[in-house]
Amino acid sequence: HAVDPASLTAWCRSLLDQGNCNFHCPADVDGQKCNTSWTYQEVRRHALLTQNEQEEFEQRLATIAAEKFCEYKTCPGCNTFVERKDTTHLRVFCYVCTAQSGTIYEFCWQCLQPWKGKGTSSDQCENTDCLNLELRALKYCELITRLGSPVNGCPSIRACPTCGKLIEHKDSCKYVICVRCHVEFCFLCLGLAKKCLKRKPDSWYSSCAKPVAPRQT
Repeated sequence: HAVDPASLTAWCRSLLDQGNCNFHCPADVDGQKCNTSWTYQEVRRHALLTQNEQEEFEQRLATIAAEKFCEYKTCPGCNTFVERKDTTHLRVFCYVCTAQSGTIYEFCWQCLQPWKGKGTSSDQCENTDCLNLELRALKYCELITRLGSPVNGCPSIRACPTCGKLIEHKDSCKYVICVRCHVEFCFLCLGLAKKCLKRKPDSWYSSCAKPVAPRQT
């Protein structure tokens, strides 16, 4: 759908701010999002990006893509990026720290502390505060307390039922769009928005036909 260059640039920058490297059309068509994908080449051409804007967009796209498609984090010992080759293991070896210290340096991918324990645990190391932060957020997040809101009493953070991305509810409508996979789902029942609306039409700001989904853990 047609959009002026300034608005297109602002929209695409907002997607980058959300950690999204896939551009899509935000137009509303018959009450639903268009979501047609745009390539970066199309965005660059239609948004009339300046040289500085192109460099900014391309650098941020590369960083976001690396975070999504490569397993890497900052080493707690030397602050350099370390890639995790085996995604089933939390025990990660840092070449830089090992070379600098002359002794083997390994850290925990989950708690980002020097590794404690034996083996290559996929659950947690032996540091007492080693926890999966995403599961902890789902388990202990506060309940929404907005009187009159359809999501009142619902956990404030949900995992997208399609890709698992954590999303915090901030708007008045119970439907949210995942910033990673762009799937729209209901924050109450965790069903897809289309199916939820089919079971109970025009229920954007009211309860669902299905019961409220329990806290995800």
